[in-house]
Amino acid sequence: MRTDFLPFSKPSITEEDIQAVAEVLRSGWITTGPKCAKLEDDFKRYTGAPEAVAMTSETAVMHTLFRALEIGPGDEIITPSMTWVSLPNTAQLFGAKVVFADVNKNTLMLEPEAIEGAITERTKMIVPVHFAGAPLDLDPIRAIAKKHNIFLVEDAAHALGTEYKGQKIGCSGTSMFSFHPIKNITTGEGGMFASDDPELAAKIRSLKFHGLGVDAYDRQTQGRAPQAQVIEPGYKFNLPDMQAVLGLGQLAKVDILNEKRRVLAMRYREKLAEINEILPLSDPPYPHKHSWHLFIVRVCSGKITRDEFMAELKKKNIGTGLHFRCTHLQKYYRETLGFKPGMFPNTEWNSDRICSIPLFPDMTEKDQDDVITAIKEVLA
Repeated sequence: MRTDFLPFSKPSITEEDIQAVAEVLRSGWITTGPKCAKLEDDFKRYTGAPEAVAMTSETAVMHTLFRALEIGPGDEIITPSMTWVSLPNTAQLFGAKVVFADVNKNTLMLEPEAIEGAITERTKMIVPVHFAGAPLDLDPIRAIAKKHNIFLVEDAAHALGTEYKGQKIGCSGTSMFSFHPIKNITTGEGGMFASDDPELAAKIRSLKFHGLGVDAYDRQTQGRAPQAQVIEPGYKFNLPDMQAVLGLGQLAKVDILNEKRRVLAMRYREKLAEINEILPLSDPPYPHKHSWHLFIVRVCSGKITRDEFMAELKKKNIGTGLHFRCTHLQKYYRETLGFKPGMFPNTEWNSDRICSIPLFPDMTEKDQDDVITAIKEVLA
């Protein structure tokens, strides 16, 4: 058994990253400034997104987007229950109704038919999730949104570097990214709004900094004009330079980090193939490039539950994650909104069995062998 604890995820921070943050701290400009502006520019170059706005979290992106689109009471938002609670919670805070749809049992992503079946005359936004590093089947989903004239925003928290049919996620349409510490790159906490709609991007940029008519940092004036005026009330979601500079170093090597993830993921697949009680997710059938944000398995054993499996691995110094417990059966959504077991069978089947096992770029093969050995021992 390992003598030290192996977390299920760990950010890949180098001495160069640390030095870059230290230089910003010494510079005298640590809030939103030139480093944040460069992160937005580099993000646009990397993804191909025409517009990018950095914020303090992806949840902050959601809040500004709901406000920009004037979403409120009577509006419906379609999203999977197999997701983190930030989007459903945001809908509740704005008075909108969240409409969950079931996912594909083996990819954990919304399929076009499920989205189509959830649309009503009150549907104002569709928010499907690129899951674990694989992409959604975007062509038919975009066609549905266009047919019904409904705004589509892709939750790309798991999908930096992911490609769909040869194009990077974020290069077109509107999408939201996360830079949380477990993501493929991190700014400590942070997020990015990406879009090909310049008017929407301008509104988002204003709303994320108090509703001022200019950004917190203007590239031409190297600051913010003191005469800037409030156009409408906004938020305080601007990303500081001391966080943005960390993201700059990470973004420069994201393809290298993702390749390390891919190699480890393929090795997992090979080693886990002989364990019948462990079922990894399936790849989507359409052309894509996986960024391997997570390596998710389903625990399909009659001897041990998923929760027991995670607890036993922890005793062996192996960390795990749960991505995700289905939202519609969380306490608030059950008791306040009346969701019940049995409403979304694929989601619930997975919610009872999914487990994220350790996967991060700095893992060694020895670390991975420890995970495999521990899994076999726990299931024996």
